[in-house]
Amino acid sequence: MQIESIYLKNFKAFKDLDMDDVPAFCVLVGANGTGKSTFFDVFGFLKDCLTFNVKSAVQKRGGMAELLSRGSGDATLQIEIKFRMNISGVDRLVTYVLDVGQGARGVIVEREILRYKRGRHGSPFHFLDFRRGSGYAISNEEDFNKPDEELTREEQSLDAPDILAVKGLGQFSRFKAASAFRHLIEQWHVSDFHIDSARGTKDAAGYDEHLSATGDNLQLVARNLYDNHRDVFDDIIASMKRRVPGIEDVEPILTQDGRLLLGFKDLSFDKPFIDRYVSDGTIKMFAYLVLLYDPAPHPLLCVEEPESQLYPALLAELAEEFRAYAKRGGQVFVSTHSPDFLNAVELDEVFWLRKENGYTGAQRAREDRQVRAYMEDGDQMGYLWKQGFFEGADPR
Repeated sequence: MQIESIYLKNFKAFKDLDMDDVPAFCVLVGANGTGKSTFFDVFGFLKDCLTFNVKSAVQKRGGMAELLSRGSGDATLQIEIKFRMNISGVDRLVTYVLDVGQGARGVIVEREILRYKRGRHGSPFHFLDFRRGSGYAISNEEDFNKPDEELTREEQSLDAPDILAVKGLGQFSRFKAASAFRHLIEQWHVSDFHIDSARGTKDAAGYDEHLSATGDNLQLVARNLYDNHRDVFDDIIASMKRRVPGIEDVEPILTQDGRLLLGFKDLSFDKPFIDRYVSDGTIKMFAYLVLLYDPAPHPLLCVEEPESQLYPALLAELAEEFRAYAKRGGQVFVSTHSPDFLNAVELDEVFWLRKENGYTGAQRAREDRQVRAYMEDGDQMGYLWKQGFFEGADPR
């Protein structure tokens, strides 16, 4: 399942943003304040809406007054995501639309739709359609031999108008598209990595399969891989040895008081260094590799400014790892200010954000005639970004 397009209306700085043909490895660049963090927060917002409810997700961001674009008045905010998924052996483009507004008693879901075409022709069919807590879902959506009017509609009323319909209906396999989209959101990883959280000893009684957003369970996840997925762990170590000079091995170490830490073996020394004394960049690179080599990979990763704490020479290596993850079937969104990271990306992989009249728009790098011409002549994206060519866009 890969996101192909994202449309945002009245979501903070994104008054009217339309990103089409989104690549599996998508890199966002832009000056400070253009909305890169806000773009990633769209995924966080949807995940919070699903995990809790829409009201809670809105309040977490300061309420509707802070979430709506300036000058929107009483308008609703809209998120529209189009993604590909296999339904009955056919690759179909599915559209999810969420409209959130302010009702008399607080935040409500004005409308929630999940639709796709049943055949080659005609308009997309609504398999889920809810307004203010009430609506319907199609329970036999894979019966493509039946005409539209003979499909089974299940009328439903949610417990409250600020609950997503895909949260409840997505638990049932008979609602194929809703179930798949719920699973997609649940498995999103929006990184908020903190190097201090990733260091130090952890309670060895814990157990985690996936790296957390902050990375505070790195030791537990590493031990799980070491104990239960040794082939994956060995691949991570092999990549560390290629990417980080001097690193020979990494292993979880259980202390006498029942704590867990990581030991990093340097080629020049007999005993490993515990993670407290290892460089920030080494810890961060290991954490990224643990994330990227997850045996049950996330369908979507969002990583902000991975260049922080990393030696510039490692950034090209990290870009290569992100791209490899995308080629294996995941999708990766990365924001960056680093010319070194951008020098390792391709023309088709870059969007840049920029503000005009107070609102943020997005442009595909390949759509700029000048940038495209320079890249075709052998220039690298990072050098063009550093020289300011993106700001002087010429889309002709």
